[in-house]
Amino acid sequence: MCSFAESEDPHCLRAGDSARLLAGHPWRRFAVLGDSVAEGLAEPLPGYSEVQFADRVAHELAATAPGFDYLNLGRRGLRTREVRATQLGPALDFRPDLTLVVCGGNDAFPATYRPDAVDAELRAMVTALRAAGAAVITVGLYNLSYSPSPRVPDWLRPGLRTRMRTLSERTAVIAAELGTLHVNLTAHPAATDPGLFAADGRHVNARGDAIALAETVRVLGAHLAATRPVRMDHV
Repeated sequence: MCSFAESEDPHCLRAGDSARLLAGHPWRRFAVLGDSVAEGLAEPLPGYSEVQFADRVAHELAATAPGFDYLNLGRRGLRTREVRATQLGPALDFRPDLTLVVCGGNDAFPATYRPDAVDAELRAMVTALRAAGAAVITVGLYNLSYSPSPRVPDWLRPGLRTRMRTLSERTAVIAAELGTLHVNLTAHPAATDPGLFAADGRHVNARGDAIALAETVRVLGAHLAATRPVRMDHV
């Protein structure tokens, strides 16, 4: 159990961080594609917001953007091929300028994981969204093998750890090749903390979501800082 609240958590945002990092951002139409991580099934945790990850990202973006619009297509239980088949079309119809694509965990959890097939589906989604003019955020997921839940039996953990690591590494490669904004939760300092995970063994709790929000806002902020024109009076 976490011993401090979100406002004191060293890995989470502080008051004013989002407004500072996201000030003047250009995005007005944000679409989210994915599985339960996108839909939002984080377990509540005292001291942390109960608002789910993608909704929190949208809220922070909307706070500094008049006329902001948000579409969350995420649905629990989907594999990557199902996300592409059911959500890519509606996402493109929405005409987003920023998208979050978060999936693959349902593919990597069982031993039937086929990395090349998952890569192909993710690559197709990112390519289509980028071609339509949207910036894309991809995510290296928390490694579920560190969950202390008895629903993740000991015999499953070694293989699961390897598969989740493979998924994360290959997603990062795709992100680098296709130019996405990549949030690497797998390598986060808190990612192996058992207190980050939900009792169901398949998701994180509200602290996991709060850290994911913070990392996403920081990635977006770094991108904005790197792409803003340099003012001559600051040179």
